[in-house]
Amino acid sequence: LLEVIKLLQSKYHYKEEAEIICDKVQVKLSKECFRSSNICITDQRTSHWEEAIQETKGGAANRELAEECYFLWKSTRLQHMTLAEDVKAMLTELRKDVCLLLLTNGDRQTQREKIEACACQSYFDAIVVGGEQKEEKPAPSIFYYCCDLLGVQPGDCVMVGDTLETDIQGGLNAGLKATVWVNKNGIMPLKSSPMPHYIVSSVLELPALLQNIDCKVSMSV
Repeated sequence: LLEVIKLLQSKYHYKEEAEIICDKVQVKLSKECFRSSNICITDQRTSHWEEAIQETKGGAANRELAEECYFLWKSTRLQHMTLAEDVKAMLTELRKDVCLLLLTNGDRQTQREKIEACACQSYFDAIVVGGEQKEEKPAPSIFYYCCDLLGVQPGDCVMVGDTLETDIQGGLNAGLKATVWVNKNGIMPLKSSPMPHYIVSSVLELPALLQNIDCKVSMSV
């Protein structure tokens, strides 16, 4: 977004309007719904920029400028999507002992582009994108589909995610062995939020936690 603001200010001489436009686009992105529309993601997101520019500046719609903003935003975003070296090392070690599956909600094209950008395919046994399935997280069906892909039972699986309403609620809905919430910002969840079995501040805490979960299961058996 900062790159788009720079573009609008330097090339098109927008002043405070540049930030207003980007704020409006962020709101539109947060309200996206792919299930109710057959429009492709490129067209939909270009329209976000077109509408935001027109709402802020008035006048006729400017599709060409909207496309320039969208593709700059998208390309810059993908450039910054990388897996940290310590996370790569952790995934490599974990995969020696457990099956790993990446489950993500969202539009097929967008999520596949992000997966390719961060080159994470080789660290997982399978990757499932919600936009390619009938239902997304937190629906139990997509979790059962993932279990079938790996050839395991829901009660043998641990869901790790950073979103309570989709990741954790979905894991609870599907009856998984445990759910782990990655609470990077140390925020306090609402009382009405789903309650995870475990909370970590970083994914790097997972190996030790998973060992602890295994020990507890073994002791209870």
